[in-house]
Amino acid sequence: MLSQRTIEVVKSTVPVLETHGTAITSAFYQKLFHHHPELLNIFNHANQREGKQPFALANAVYAAAAHIDRLEAIVPVVKQIGHKHRALNILPEHYPIVGETLLGAMKDVLGDAATPEIIEAWAEAYGVIADVFIGIEADMYQQAANKAGGWSGYRNFVIDRKVEESSVITSFYLVPQDGGEISDYLPGQYITLRVKPEGEAYYHNRHYSLSSAPGHPYYRITVKREDELDGKPAGIVSNWLHRHAEVGTVLEVTAPAGTFTLDTDSDLPLALISGGVGLTPMVAMLESVLLNQPDRKVTFIHAAKCGSQHAMKLH
Repeated sequence: MLSQRTIEVVKSTVPVLETHGTAITSAFYQKLFHHHPELLNIFNHANQREGKQPFALANAVYAAAAHIDRLEAIVPVVKQIGHKHRALNILPEHYPIVGETLLGAMKDVLGDAATPEIIEAWAEAYGVIADVFIGIEADMYQQAANKAGGWSGYRNFVIDRKVEESSVITSFYLVPQDGGEISDYLPGQYITLRVKPEGEAYYHNRHYSLSSAPGHPYYRITVKREDELDGKPAGIVSNWLHRHAEVGTVLEVTAPAGTFTLDTDSDLPLALISGGVGLTPMVAMLESVLLNQPDRKVTFIHAAKCGSQHAMKLH
């Protein structure tokens, strides 16, 4: 439990975090990768380059500070982040590294405003918040491992089929290299691939929605090739998958995760709305409804850039 004084000090920093949050988290990632470059094997390099990750972390830190006196309010967000952490194989030993680096970034950005009392309060608060994450994620790891066909960490899968769905989108059918079962999942969930393309110094992790209903002896992901556009570099992993991954290629995969899922207990009319490759979780949901709730009313609205890029037209 946090002391009342610690809660007051942390909450007093909310306006500062609102103003300087992204600067703090940007400095955090610079320090983190400077002192622990091995963590580049976990974090999405593209999200770092585009500023998405610092912005997301700033929002999370702000929310934690604002609700430090009632952390139960942020449990849904913690669970959403926890799914990503479990999918990326983030472990308890990573949390002290993150905490130390975050406090250092606060000192660097805020200077004298980061008084010893503020740093001590945030150190105490971070310890409590980290314990919440670690506890929730421990349950997630256990659940993933204990499911029929489940596993913890990375498991080798082989590309069994590679199907061109449009001019820029391809489906990959993945089966376990060990020939064993695969765990079930909820329509809308994703799996995470870890690949190290030739010439890359670090692994790259990517989350890809499962694009078919559960119940098959394979996982299907449907990936858009992200080409260079308006100065934005081409997607490293998507291009590697399209151009170099073939039938027989082995991929490291973590078990299905994610909170954006179909409510399979409801029989209310369902509206599915997507654009581009965003149709992938919707297709999984649609297939699941057709298989298990054939009388449920479904409206599917989809937009594509052009006809040649429209994937899965025959679904």
